[in-house]
Amino acid sequence: IMFYVVSALICICTFPFSLFFLFKVVRQYEKVVIFRLGKAKNKSAGPGLFMFLPCTDNLVVVDMRTFSFNIPPQEILTKDSVTCQVDGVVYFRISNAVMSVCNVDNAHGATKLLAQTTLRNMLGTMTLTEILADRDVISSRMQEILDNATDPWGVKVERVELKDVRLPSNLQRAMAAEAEASREAKAKVIAAEGELNASRALQEAADVISGNPTALQLRYLQTLASVATEQNSTILFPMPIDMTAAFLD
Repeated sequence: IMFYVVSALICICTFPFSLFFLFKVVRQYEKVVIFRLGKAKNKSAGPGLFMFLPCTDNLVVVDMRTFSFNIPPQEILTKDSVTCQVDGVVYFRISNAVMSVCNVDNAHGATKLLAQTTLRNMLGTMTLTEILADRDVISSRMQEILDNATDPWGVKVERVELKDVRLPSNLQRAMAAEAEASREAKAKVIAAEGELNASRALQEAADVISGNPTALQLRYLQTLASVATEQNSTILFPMPIDMTAAFLD
């Protein structure tokens, strides 16, 4: 109480010059944590104009905007014993100015270190295939873990994104060869299915043609017409045995 009284007397004695020291203005994206005689007030001040006591109050300005930082490439050994490097980016902001000042020494630095550790711990329990295929799921899960862990620090983690997954060159070549072999196998299967369907269609056509001898003759003529359009110098004309049977007799 004595300090309050002394501060008030000093302000009264130096009035109106003390008005220049009793008020402070902070920007729209800032808040001020006030320590009065070493004890933080439960509610932060700002933005705008607010009053404080110069002799007893200590001010800490906190930026409330969203910040981002890059997670450095982390050397990770996956669940299936594959070594890879993964990096990412984290977006966060201060949600409670008082907690960010009183509960942690450096909220920005602590969040960055926690993000690196969380990334290594999460990806170390997953296979390489899961990391490459489920990047959105990993980002969402990591954002949830970081948000819960930094809540006592007054930090709100808004978004986490994985930027790049770097594989060793020999592993890249092996994966490329595997993908090429898989594509070739699928192409062979498709070609075999096509041959099977074509053979079935030919069998059905042969059954239809065999039922009518005139249809077979028409097919001969159609084949000759298609050959003649290609301007070939030699044309082979198949003559049925039935046409020559009368001369042979």
